[in-house]
Amino acid sequence: MTGLDYFAWIILITLVIVAVAGFIILAMLPGKIAAKRGHPQAEAIMVAGWCGALMGGVLWPLALIWSMTRPARRRKVIVR
Repeated sequence: MTGLDYFAWIILITLVIVAVAGFIILAMLPGKIAAKRGHPQAEAIMVAGWCGALMGGVLWPLALIWSMTRPARRRKVIVR
């Protein structure tokens, strides 16, 4: 193997590591945003973010939007 082959292997391994790290960071992003904002359903958002990332990004955008929203407060209904 020549020096160029070693260089190519180093670049390939670096790209694989960066891709895996990017995948993990993006999968954790909705859960971290929800936890930082104090969202009451932060655990569910974290699970949706991971499931969405593992399914090829299907639910991930919904988890990201969900992490940015705040659920409406319930008003107490007085029944007479």
